[in-house]
Amino acid sequence: MTLAPADMLCFALHSTAHAVHAAYAPLLQPLGLTYPQYLVLASLATLDGQTVGQMGSELRLESNTLTPLLKRMEGAGWVRRSRDGKDERQVRLSLTAEGRALADRTSDLPRAFAEKTGVPMSDLADLRDILAALRDRLKPAKA
Repeated sequence: MTLAPADMLCFALHSTAHAVHAAYAPLLQPLGLTYPQYLVLASLATLDGQTVGQMGSELRLESNTLTPLLKRMEGAGWVRRSRDGKDERQVRLSLTAEGRALADRTSDLPRAFAEKTGVPMSDLADLRDILAALRDRLKPAKA
């Protein structure tokens, strides 16, 4: 039996991801950020000094996607990339003062997004956990 897209879980997830990005766009635009840049800032705001590999694992981005993004953010003055002193193969990421200030300005975005959904925070947390568990069953993070 063939399902119509509206009856498919994959389509509900796909179209919801697009709707989430669209809902974040007006929140991020005044800050001059894209959604992937916002995720990088949030990641570094919670763990500054992580390696590119750590960030790629957390954000589930391959280095060929993440590296150009980080170079643009470095060019904007938000991120600093530097070789690890103990292992030259590792590139460490840190927020600049300007990047930290920008990350601080994004701290209210999760609440603003939650308000846009009209869904109670506890339900959003449950939904996040269900989706993360599904994602991890389908494609666990790289170690």
